[in-house]
Amino acid sequence: MTGLRPVAGTPREVYALLKQWVSEGGDPLVIRTSGSTGEPKDVVLSHRAVLASAHASLDRLGGPGGWLQAMPVTGVGGLQVLVRSAVAGLEPAYADEHASLAEAIAAIPGDRRYASLVPTQAHRLVESGEVDVLTSLDALLIGGAAVPPELLEALRSAGVEVVRTYGMTETCGGCVYDGLPLDGVQVRIDDAGQVQLAGPVLFDGYADPEATAEVLHDGWFSTADLGSIDGDGRLRITGRVDDVVISGGVNIPLPAVTAALRTYEGVRDAVALGVPDEEWGSRVVAFLVPDDAVCLDGLRLDELRDRVEEAGLPRTWAPREVVLLDALPLLPGGKLDREALRRAAGR
Repeated sequence: MTGLRPVAGTPREVYALLKQWVSEGGDPLVIRTSGSTGEPKDVVLSHRAVLASAHASLDRLGGPGGWLQAMPVTGVGGLQVLVRSAVAGLEPAYADEHASLAEAIAAIPGDRRYASLVPTQAHRLVESGEVDVLTSLDALLIGGAAVPPELLEALRSAGVEVVRTYGMTETCGGCVYDGLPLDGVQVRIDDAGQVQLAGPVLFDGYADPEATAEVLHDGWFSTADLGSIDGDGRLRITGRVDDVVISGGVNIPLPAVTAALRTYEGVRDAVALGVPDEEWGSRVVAFLVPDDAVCLDGLRLDELRDRVEEAGLPRTWAPREVVLLDALPLLPGGKLDREALRRAAGR
């Protein structure tokens, strides 16, 4: 493909360019995916798709307003904050120009005020006791990664208007808000339980045509996420296609194992992943983040197997290795860095 425009520069520089691009149109933008589950891909986003996403988002939120720019503009979440700001004609408050995230939120312009954060950013505001600054927002969008239930409860108990978003670079960002698709977006579940999306927000394809052909068929994008749609039409994400690994001939759903690990006393955070293994095909590895006051160095694998059984899961699903970490590695957009974890398991 030719005539593509990579997104690069400081937030102010990108905003200045996007203002003209939003109003006049131009070459498609190219955004690189996070690479959270594999090799990053260059995603081609047309002017039509980006603007369709921005307008659908603002319509759902109640209209244009001022925004906080607090995410990398090379990612689709940060990009859309600038596009929505350009649509509103209000330059955003730039987080990196303020002493703290709380100060930046206080500087958001306009009668209606919005922010888009990843869970880690919201968690830090809760932990620092600055969550009240979020209550001044007409909506706080949280996406890019799963939102822990305890974080959601803390935000809503404080009076924050939280909107959980689901989407990806290939859909110009969040296209499902609180489980309901934005206007024009279609959602369906295929026979394998995989979420598929369609509508005007879809990308034109990857820079690599072969990669495009693997996921885009008849106007439907296969997300590699597993999910279900309830009677009210709300989408619920239950995991990823690659969240089920085969170890020693046993199918193991990793989200269920992760949930069991997080109930272990002294564990602040945890995730179970499959890594290649010559003997088992894949082996399940438990990555654990201990509480500050707890040491798990003496943790035995049979204790984890007991925990898995106590959670009502087969003992054969239990991890075969434990890796202790100070924190789970995250990509800039807030998603879990699975490749970094798999490298940690190989040390």
